[in-house]
Amino acid sequence: MSEIQTTDIEGRPQVSQGSLPLMGLSALGIVFGDIGTSPLYTFKTILGTAAAPSNPATVLGALSLVLWTLFIITTIKYVSFAMRVDNDGEGGILALMALLGVKKQQRPTIVAVGLFGAALIYGDGAITPAISVLSALEGLNMATPALQPYVVPAAVVILLALFAIQSQGTARIGHLFGPVMLLWFLTMAVMGIAGIMRHPSVFAALNPYYGLSYLFSNGATGFLVLGAVFLCVTGAEALYADMGHFGRGPIKLAWFAIVFPSLILNYAGQAALVLEGAPTDGNIFFRLCPEMLLIPLIVLATVATIIASQSIITGAFSMTRQAIQLGWLPRLRIKQTSSEGYGQIYVGLVNWLLMIVTVALTIGFGKSDNLAAAYGIAVSLTMLMTSALLFIAMREIWHWSLLAAGAVAACFLVVDSAFFLANLTKIAEGGYVPLILAVSVYSVMWIWHRGWAAVMARLHETLIPVQQFMQIIKAKNIPRVPGTAVFLTRTERDTPPVMQWHVRHNRALHEHLFVLRVEILSVPWLPSGDRIKLEEIVPNFWRAEARFGFMERPHIPELLTASRSLGCTVDLNDVTYYVGHETVIRREDGMGLPAWQEEFFAVMERNAIHVSDFFSLPTDQVVEIGRQVSI
Repeated sequence: MSEIQTTDIEGRPQVSQGSLPLMGLSALGIVFGDIGTSPLYTFKTILGTAAAPSNPATVLGALSLVLWTLFIITTIKYVSFAMRVDNDGEGGILALMALLGVKKQQRPTIVAVGLFGAALIYGDGAITPAISVLSALEGLNMATPALQPYVVPAAVVILLALFAIQSQGTARIGHLFGPVMLLWFLTMAVMGIAGIMRHPSVFAALNPYYGLSYLFSNGATGFLVLGAVFLCVTGAEALYADMGHFGRGPIKLAWFAIVFPSLILNYAGQAALVLEGAPTDGNIFFRLCPEMLLIPLIVLATVATIIASQSIITGAFSMTRQAIQLGWLPRLRIKQTSSEGYGQIYVGLVNWLLMIVTVALTIGFGKSDNLAAAYGIAVSLTMLMTSALLFIAMREIWHWSLLAAGAVAACFLVVDSAFFLANLTKIAEGGYVPLILAVSVYSVMWIWHRGWAAVMARLHETLIPVQQFMQIIKAKNIPRVPGTAVFLTRTERDTPPVMQWHVRHNRALHEHLFVLRVEILSVPWLPSGDRIKLEEIVPNFWRAEARFGFMERPHIPELLTASRSLGCTVDLNDVTYYVGHETVIRREDGMGLPAWQEEFFAVMERNAIHVSDFFSLPTDQVVEIGRQVSI
């Protein structure tokens, strides 16, 4: 037994005693689906790019490049380095960006790198299901060519069904993901061993000389092959991004004990088959399988690609929640699909947009070979940006010297840059797709954050000190009515605008006042003892600041109940919540945002979910006060 990271009933991380192998098995189903299904299309894409695909030097060079890419990028960069840089157990490029203090410091370059890297992952989330399911079903072409016209329609049906069931959650079938992926990896390993036995000399490719020799002796063709080689590590980012679900230990165990050896054996088996004289057209992966077992393998491959796609979609949901909490996306309706884990969520808008893009890519490209060009550029650019942030983390978090951090980061950056540049040549062949998707998502994030900053600036222009406001209440004989009014505000000081507007319109004020500001911190979780700070500004006028991590669910009624233990004397048994609803309009003085940004932000703001839903407020106790804010 050993310590592993799990979550409690509230979704907060906790370290408990459990079976490391069991958690490693679970990680197989969540973390390794993408990288685990890449043998379906990687090696055939590499040889399809090479000038002489059957040449032994080409085959051994390609295999050597694949094996060393898996080792350098996945084993060294992500497992050995990136997974040591966690934000209270959470990983991924947004968590890393938050860890570097971007919420408290003006670091626009780090923000831009982190956000664009996150935006690229949405492109990956659309392409992964399309290329994975297509590549699995293309095995039907080998079973019988007569089924070829049905591959794309079957892929579309599977993808539509996959996205349609997302709102139901995966808790009931999620426990099967690990065993199915274990069977998949073991099957790949056995197939690989069978291929290697037919040409054992294939293991000469473990010598990096073969890869480097091919790379530097084939001119532009050798360099372009890197774009296809990179497909073997698509999904490596998931090891880091999903670290918060399992902890470092189970993921490392699954990688070294099951995934890495299975991938090596299968790629080596495919290469051995080609060295023995097997044709390189069609899908080399399925040629490893005995003909009588081909249909069961296709079924297993299809299930494995569905699991891989599920993991990518769930990851997109989780990243969306992080972006909302950190203030980079408008509030969207998030449905908790299971009480078993905080990661079991559903974001409807993201799901349907991903579905539309994924199905369009499947129909538009038609074959996994065609989609491969679009796939690599998104992942390679994300990894390049992660390497840049890792360099900053080495300096600021690990306090490495400039020389040591620079040397390690330079190695990662050189490798990532080579893969990115090789993929960059494929822009015209489909590489533009993830770039367009990423630019679109990044623009939404940037405009939302910029618009909200403009709203906050305008609200702060009209603030009145609390003592002055209470004097006005007294001077104008504003009636004080029984009960407690809780005003939610985003301002850090003085009288909240929503309280001013309430008095202006209703000409009355409650006896007990509680002003609450909620701040989302750049850490995923926060100890309950650090949750709230209280201060009594004047008698019966309390101001509180509640703080949550970006992976937590704000629940205001529970928070107010907890405030009693901190000395709050207001009556919380008779509470009315007051929230503001801004209607954004254009400034007339020409000092505001450009018109197109203001209009786009206004559309997003109107369609964001109500703040009472976001903070779990009881709907029958909420009063909404509308007001116009010119930006």
